[in-house]
Amino acid sequence: MRSVALVFGLIAPLVAFAELSNDSMVGPGLRLRPAYDGSASQAGELVPVVRYFGQPWFVRSTQGVLEGGVRMELVPGLNGGAQVAYEPGRETGESDFLRNHGVSNVDRGASVGVHLEWDHKLGPVPITLLVRTRQHTDSDRGAQADLRLSVGAYRSGRFAAGLFTQATWANAKSTDSFYGITPQQSTATGLRAFSAGSGWMFGSLGLLWSVDLSRDWIAVGSVESRHLYGAAARSPLAERESNYYGSAGLAYRF
Repeated sequence: MRSVALVFGLIAPLVAFAELSNDSMVGPGLRLRPAYDGSASQAGELVPVVRYFGQPWFVRSTQGVLEGGVRMELVPGLNGGAQVAYEPGRETGESDFLRNHGVSNVDRGASVGVHLEWDHKLGPVPITLLVRTRQHTDSDRGAQADLRLSVGAYRSGRFAAGLFTQATWANAKSTDSFYGITPQQSTATGLRAFSAGSGWMFGSLGLLWSVDLSRDWIAVGSVESRHLYGAAARSPLAERESNYYGSAGLAYRF
């Protein structure tokens, strides 16, 4: 029930079974997400579901980003490591609002960073607390920091469920790369100029579940509510402050 799973691909992750299984697995998944956080447009995508967690190498995406690297146990229950992570972009064609205003794409990229992860049990309840920093390899895209808490909530027979919550902070460069509008862009798009500052970017709360279909196969899924804060929420590019995500997948355990 530790949060160690992977949704692999250059897309946002399938958050489904992370805190509910230690098994390695692979399979297909389907994800419904906003075009970008703050968008009124939704997009669906097929995603592969893969999880691998070795010694010392790891790769996963269930903790909010697709990442891989090395880590080691510092003391029992506390792991530290370094990772390279995929950073999603913003596609104009996925959003009616961006397309109508001629707002340009934000390219996909990568970040480097470090993390600490604490795994513990309060009685029968598994808890995972993750602290992670991410510096984009493009210095103009800035840096972010995540604090994520996952808790196993229920298990009965083949069914298991858990809860997770995450808060993400961003510096001014990071927020501005997604939600800022320069004077030149303002003239081209008809939107008011906006300079986004640093601070709390978003917070989220989600429910995840899994069902053991057999010894080898498992169905997984999740729902998540994400809310923008601070400069991101005030940006002219934010059509709404809240968005919802949903995912479901079928995986083979190996």
